[in-house]
Amino acid sequence: MRAAYIQELGPPGNIRFGELPAPVPGPDDVLVDVVVATVNHVDTFVRSGAWRTPLEFPFVVGRDLAGTVAAAGPGVAGFRPGDRVWSSSLGHAGRQGAAAEQAVVPVDRLYHLPGGVRPEDAVAVAHPASTAYLALFTHGRLRAGETVVVVGAGGNVGAATVVLAVAAGARVVATASAADADYCRSIGAAEVLDYRDPDLAGRLHAACPEGVDLYVDTAGANDVEGAVELLARRGRLVLLAGLRTRRTLPVGALYLKDCTIAGFAISQAGVGELAEAAVAVNRMLAEGRLRPRSVEILSLSAMAEAHRRVEAGEAHGRRLVLCTGR
Repeated sequence: MRAAYIQELGPPGNIRFGELPAPVPGPDDVLVDVVVATVNHVDTFVRSGAWRTPLEFPFVVGRDLAGTVAAAGPGVAGFRPGDRVWSSSLGHAGRQGAAAEQAVVPVDRLYHLPGGVRPEDAVAVAHPASTAYLALFTHGRLRAGETVVVVGAGGNVGAATVVLAVAAGARVVATASAADADYCRSIGAAEVLDYRDPDLAGRLHAACPEGVDLYVDTAGANDVEGAVELLARRGRLVLLAGLRTRRTLPVGALYLKDCTIAGFAISQAGVGELAEAAVAVNRMLAEGRLRPRSVEILSLSAMAEAHRRVEAGEAHGRRLVLCTGR
């Protein structure tokens, strides 16, 4: 089969495209004929070695796929050949990746694709939306009627966070670039503030006079001092980006208001948490409430270039979807 893979850690140019032996599923695995894959920032961390995780060379890159079931192991129930499926947790922790014509997926990390949903749309939103779900509900404990600040709302994870928070009955105050403001409003943000505004802190306080219940930073700005100052009593701060960020922790304000800070990486999520997120993602996909902002279709052979573009920040608000059939 053809695959995008590396023989050693390093820059995007290390990614090769060529023939590898077809994977063989174990008793609790499903063999999937991959239709589409994509690229996440975390994929670039794994490829470069910035985030160390067990892997075996040649290593197929990528964690997201949508496709159809080719075969299932004897211990698998609920999946049959021809079923349309998706997964978003391959390519790390010893699992080979998704960027190949075929991939082996553990059955507890595979989900049915709702009828009428295009594989391209599913693979584009599944990982950002699963991340957003876990940030909001598993780690952020969001409840209806609360106020949520979403930092980086114009990005893929940020936009999904806005959509899911609004659907849950929260009021969302978004920070984004001025160019993304109309888009953020269109997906439900009650207010959108320019993150470049020199008086952003003042505008956030004005927009949230009673404080913020949940502050989710999807952009890696990680202004911990400003966020804690903004939090209401028992407010929560969820950090999920900014691999090398170092900040000062305002301990006094944090504990005097009974606030909490959670660091969250979806790569550490358990299969139960991921399955719970997948239920919500599938429901929102089926209802048409969760859609990618912009999708660019590439050939799977363009994976090295796709990694380069994601690392260079050239795919903001856009998902690069790579097709096996091109």
